[in-house]
Amino acid sequence: MPISVFMKFFPTASPINAAWAEATLPFNPIKLILLIIWVYLCLYCVQYVQFSTLVAKERKSIANVAALLAGPVFLLLLVIADTIKKRYEGSASILEIITHRIRDIWATIRSPSAIGFRGGSSIKLLDVSGRSIKEIYGHGKSIGHDRHILDLTERIVTSALEERASDVLIDPKDDLSYTIRFRVDGVLRTVEQIEANTCQAVINSIKAISNMDISERRRPQDGAFMAKTTDGKTSFRVASAGVVNGEKLSVRVLSQNAGMFTLTNIGLPDKQRMIIENAITKPSGMLLMCGPTGSGKTTTMYAMLNEIDLFTRNVITVEDPIEYVLANASQIEVNPKADITFAKALRSILRQDPDVICVGEVRDEETAGTALRASQTGHLVLATVHSNSSASALIRLLDLGVTPLLLSSGLDIIISQRLVRRLCENCKVPAEISQSQIYDFRRRGINYKNIFQANGCKRCNETGYYGRTAIFDILILDNNLKANIANNTLSIELLRKEGDKRGKSNLQKQGLKKVVSGITSLEELKRAVG
Repeated sequence: MPISVFMKFFPTASPINAAWAEATLPFNPIKLILLIIWVYLCLYCVQYVQFSTLVAKERKSIANVAALLAGPVFLLLLVIADTIKKRYEGSASILEIITHRIRDIWATIRSPSAIGFRGGSSIKLLDVSGRSIKEIYGHGKSIGHDRHILDLTERIVTSALEERASDVLIDPKDDLSYTIRFRVDGVLRTVEQIEANTCQAVINSIKAISNMDISERRRPQDGAFMAKTTDGKTSFRVASAGVVNGEKLSVRVLSQNAGMFTLTNIGLPDKQRMIIENAITKPSGMLLMCGPTGSGKTTTMYAMLNEIDLFTRNVITVEDPIEYVLANASQIEVNPKADITFAKALRSILRQDPDVICVGEVRDEETAGTALRASQTGHLVLATVHSNSSASALIRLLDLGVTPLLLSSGLDIIISQRLVRRLCENCKVPAEISQSQIYDFRRRGINYKNIFQANGCKRCNETGYYGRTAIFDILILDNNLKANIANNTLSIELLRKEGDKRGKSNLQKQGLKKVVSGITSLEELKRAVG
């Protein structure tokens, strides 16, 4: 191509410019660009073949050679064949299938710049023994073929950590695509949709690093892995299950900040904090934390442990799993495959001269009975149980088979709790309160001037909330209540109705205090408590 075409915009008075004007390039730039595009499409086609179900495993080597020689043509044939297969297998139209394919190919072409990990990842995924994904996949050609899938997996995990997600859910939307959702501050939101074949490969990479069987897609499996970042290590718990249209994966991000919480910064008012501080200084007794899944029970338990002098008291915990390693405490992780259960671990703990025993979850009669007996024999016991209120926790223990006499003599305090989202300090705005609400606040003597509502900004990802705080209902089992339980004079039905009503009312009262302080909103309190 003559240089003179480009030089017409520049003066050619000098001899040098005149010489350049008559020169020609040794190659055609357009042909070079087309060659680069062809090579890139060939490499993409090799990656597509690697995870395509249309190519048999024993023929993938031949297909890879064909992809390298005639990438775009071979890719077009595979897409057509896959589209026809999907059309006959599902109810989606051909136009919808082609749209999904084009969107997936475009997303993958853009992935090197979007992912941002190639050549120097800021995250490293490890299994529980410390092996990296490269060691699991091998250091040969396979790691090269799988590189974009591993990059995508790392990007998903990194995004979950950056957005403070507590759970990552990967589940099929239909037979063409998967949905990736993050649970942030207790609320799920969709962050991405990925083509089915690509997402199944991502699921396989997570299962591989979690020491799960990637060939088994129907039966439920459990596993775990770690992520090493510049901020330290984060642990993850993984569960898979076969569902309609594919396989569902749930990844729980275990909080690495649990060991940093104290009774002061988890949201306890001074009066409630003093009750708990007084209880954990006693040599014996049992404190039971209750609430639904994800209500922060384990975090509260760690906050109590942080108030205990671990140098002068022998603290032993039984957890499933261990979310945070406590210095100077002995921690046992439940492992059903190794026949380590809560009940068996608890029996062995009693022979190790403990002062404080923590039970991650009371699930059966033996665990509940052993923990309550330990609280009577000179041990301080902290435990959690799944229930909606303090009264429901009593009913749950009785339903597990614990005798009323043992329950009344061993249990001292029940703490029911919920988590509410904090308003984003960067964007919260004064709340729009109706006249009926103003009248109700005035009648109850509540100052409504500092009530705010969510707005949304870049910092909080347009949600209006950033972080969470807890609200509590504390039930102290006094002598009168213990006598009623021991004599079996409490009506279970009355306890369920009145106890749940009282507990909900107390939670609402504590939550309303945070609303009028500008910490959370009326809408969030209603969502969390009702």
